[in-house]
Amino acid sequence: MLILNAADVRQALPMSLAIDAMKQAFAAFCDGNALVPPRISLPMARHSGVTLIMPSFVDAATTAEQSLAVKIVSLFNGNQARRLARIQAAIVVLEPDTGRPVALLDGAMLTAIRTAAASGAATDLLARRDCRTVALFGAGVQAITHLFAMCAVRPIEKIIICSRTPSKVAALIAEFAGRPAIPAELIAADSPRQALADADIVCCTTTSQTPIFEDADLKPGVHINAVGSYTPQAREVPPETVCRALVVVDSRHAAWEEAGDLIQPLQAELIGREHIHAELGELVLGRQTGRSDERQVTLFKSVGLAVQDAVAARVALENAALLKLGQEVVW
Repeated sequence: MLILNAADVRQALPMSLAIDAMKQAFAAFCDGNALVPPRISLPMARHSGVTLIMPSFVDAATTAEQSLAVKIVSLFNGNQARRLARIQAAIVVLEPDTGRPVALLDGAMLTAIRTAAASGAATDLLARRDCRTVALFGAGVQAITHLFAMCAVRPIEKIIICSRTPSKVAALIAEFAGRPAIPAELIAADSPRQALADADIVCCTTTSQTPIFEDADLKPGVHINAVGSYTPQAREVPPETVCRALVVVDSRHAAWEEAGDLIQPLQAELIGREHIHAELGELVLGRQTGRSDERQVTLFKSVGLAVQDAVAARVALENAALLKLGQEVVW
């Protein structure tokens, strides 16, 4: 069995490759070639955490193109006090035609990359071509991977970062400013309004339970990626924005089960279920169109699908073999 730790996964799955992988994943999902059972949720109130089990199989013409994997991901709010990451995860990759376990990957790193890569794919398909400025809400792991994703699909010149913890913003800027992979200038914002003033793209990567900006502060023609919330009780995007945006999701079914950004406006009778314009896979396959004009606001709402993990893991393993990454252990 091959084991890829976080550093191996990061090297084996560069953002440009991950974005292409996500387009493959969403196309397979939309085409009915991906088996994605509902994820199993094990809430543990005693420890302020939840563990999710996410299996997926992606069919294809050859075994080499197929993907079979199971992700176990845990989110424990008390981890920070123990100097542990809130998200803990592992991905087991199985041989599609035998079920034999062949690899174990660091799931937290792969999740961070594939989530941002989905936003990168959505941005590539929905954002204006002349986008130069990003407003980034949050300063955690997802914020970092979104830096790379946005710069991979648009010639970004400025990234304005806004967080409730200014020290994290300062640390993020100190770590990544001037790195070749992040050609944009990184700037700390004092407020959401300041972050949005010139933003062409907005990335929401927070754990907020309530909207993190005001609809009136958005520029015309902005594209929004909202990935932080994944429960009906939480939302990052104000309902006014949801109501006027062209909404694209990773999965209609998953969105109406988990995306508070959409569920709460639906429950308030501000939108109907038909308000979702398309799944991302429909855009990849050309079955639906994207933005209709330069002033239209577009919103990609993602809650995450196991098909993303399965395809990302397969691509990472292919690249790891070329780069001779990881550690082989007898199984």
